Amino acid sequence: MPERTAAAPEALLASPDQAAQQAITAEIVALHAEYEARDAAGERLPLTMHDFPPYRSSLLRHPTKNPKLVDPETIELASPAFGQRDVAAIEADLTAQHAGEPLGERITVQGRLLDSWGRPVPNQLIEVWQANSAGRYIHQRDQHPAPLDPNFTGAGRAVTNANGEYLFTTIKPGPYPWKNHANAWRPAHIHFSVFGSSFTQRLVTQMYFPGDPLFALDPIYNSIPLQHDRERLVGVYDHDLTSPEWATGYRFDIVVDGADASWFEPEEQE
Repeated sequence: MPERTAAAPEALLASPDQAAQQAITAEIVALHAEYEARDAAGERLPLTMHDFPPYRSSLLRHPTKNPKLVDPETIELASPAFGQRDVAAIEADLTAQHAGEPLGERITVQGRLLDSWGRPVPNQLIEVWQANSAGRYIHQRDQHPAPLDPNFTGAGRAVTNANGEYLFTTIKPGPYPWKNHANAWRPAHIHFSVFGSSFTQRLVTQMYFPGDPLFALDPIYNSIPLQHDRERLVGVYDHDLTSPEWATGYRFDIVVDGADASWFEPEEQE
């Protein structure tokens, strides 16, 4: 008797009444048409729609209470610690943190952290985390059947210089499945965290890669109502940032406030 292929964990957990991708995409298209009409009529839309029905868990993820003023020092007494030492230069190279070379396409990601006036924001801690080239995170909740890379942890840190610049060397991440709907896949992306001057100012966003065929299918990316705002989350391939026979290069600037602010995630986002 031929051996049976083991079912993926997601297939065992999937609900039989999950929406198909075709239904999710139709919802996205209809909502985008509505948002564009509202924008054309002069309504000021938020950068992201908190209640976005195609993103099935958005109702559980976004804040439901009014914001409250807090004492930053009190919050930071119980907040997570991101490293017990100063940021070392090697932490910005995610390909050099282990004894061997990680698998995948080596890339550099460089950009500037800017305010709404286009001024650089120096001396800011930026953290990144991502899946490996197979689309797998080193996390106990990520158990889908893709290989882990023993030479890639997928996390790094850097501090912006006087010109607001940062630079990371890493591996281009792969797409990965998630359980939002049947056969749901997230476009390849890198998470960015900007801390500001206190933990309560922390902002988190994602950088995507140009030309990804999963853009039109992804509810998280499409929870941003307007196309020009979605495009600001897509890194730009920049041949001047490439290194011969070593790495391709992408540019990704982050604007922290104002009309041109980058989209930032609600807490607990995928």
